[in-house]
Amino acid sequence: MSQMQLYALPAFSLRFYPIWRRNLLVWKKLAYASIIGNIAEPLITLIAFGYGLGSLLKEVDGIPYLHYLASGSICMSVMMAASFEALYSAYSRMSVQKTWDALMNAPLALDDIVLAELFWAATKSMFSGVAILLVIFALGIGLHPQILLALPLLFLIGMSFAALGLIVNALAQGYDFFTYYFTLVLTPMVFLSGVYYPVAQLPSWLQDISQFLPLSAAVALLRPLILGGWPQAPWFHVAILAFYCCAALYVATVLTRRRLLN
Repeated sequence: MSQMQLYALPAFSLRFYPIWRRNLLVWKKLAYASIIGNIAEPLITLIAFGYGLGSLLKEVDGIPYLHYLASGSICMSVMMAASFEALYSAYSRMSVQKTWDALMNAPLALDDIVLAELFWAATKSMFSGVAILLVIFALGIGLHPQILLALPLLFLIGMSFAALGLIVNALAQGYDFFTYYFTLVLTPMVFLSGVYYPVAQLPSWLQDISQFLPLSAAVALLRPLILGGWPQAPWFHVAILAFYCCAALYVATVLTRRRLLN
C-alpha cells in the first residue's frame, strides 16, 4: 500500500451494515450475560457510594449525592462498555479468531470493517447505558421528558470512546496491552471528569484539562438531562465528542491499514 493510500481519508460504504449485523447476531446468544457484566460495576458503585457515601454527603451543588452519582455513572458505564468492545472483542475478531481476515475475502474493504466495529461498539455501549437508565428509573431518578435526548447522546458517547479504543486495538500486540489504556487513560479520566465529585474541586490546571476530555463532555451533557434540566453550552460539548470520534476514527483506520495491509 502506497503512502497516499495509507493516509487517505476513510472510504466508508453501506457494506459495513452486514458486519454490524453479524456482530449483533453473535452477541444476542450471550446478551443477558453481557449486559449484566457491563452494568455490574457501575451498579455496585452506585449502590456502595450512593448509599454509603451518600449517607454522609447529603448533597453536591444542591443535588442529592445519589442523583449526582447516578447521572455520572451512566457516562462511565457507556465509556467502559464501548472501550471493552473496541479493545478485547475487536482484537479477538481481528487477531485471534481471524474474523476480519475472513471478511476481507468477501467484497468488503478494511475501512468498512473498522466502521462496523465502531458502530457495533457504540450500539453495545448504548444497550448498557439504557440498562443503567432503567435501574436509575427504578430509584426514581431521571423521570423527566428531557431524558429522551439521552439516547442519541449515549450513542455519540459510545462512538467517541469506541474510536479511541480502536486506535489502541490497532497498536496492541496482545490483550495485556489494554491494561495500560484502562489504567493510565480511562481510570484517571473518571476522576477528572466530574463523575464522583464536581470538577471545581480540582486544581485550576486540572480543571483546564478536564474541560477538553470526552468523559467530561459526556457528563456535562447527560447529567443535566437526567436531573431534569438542560446542559450549558451543549454544542461545545457535542463538538468535543464529535471531534474525538472523527479524529480518532481516522487515526484508527490509518493504523489498522498499516497493520493489516502493509
